[in-house]
Amino acid sequence: MSEHHDPHDKRSHWVFIGFVLVAGFLLLSEHRAHVLGALPYLLLLACPLMHLFMHHGHGHGHHHGGQPRRPHQHDQDGDAS
Repeated sequence: MSEHHDPHDKRSHWVFIGFVLVAGFLLLSEHRAHVLGALPYLLLLACPLMHLFMHHGHGHGHHHGGQPRRPHQHDQDGDAS
């Protein structure tokens, strides 16, 4: 099945991006004092958020003095070890 791409869809996409860029610039230029005043608090908030969301890939046994995690009885191919 072939998909038909409407050329107006692509144009409306670029118009929307342009609108968002102009609106963002105007909001930032008019409310610069509010944005810069909140910046230190945003940086402090980023620390615990990064700690929460970026530690999910670590093995849990290494952080608390425990033994490293042992692999499961079956390896990834499903064969018994």
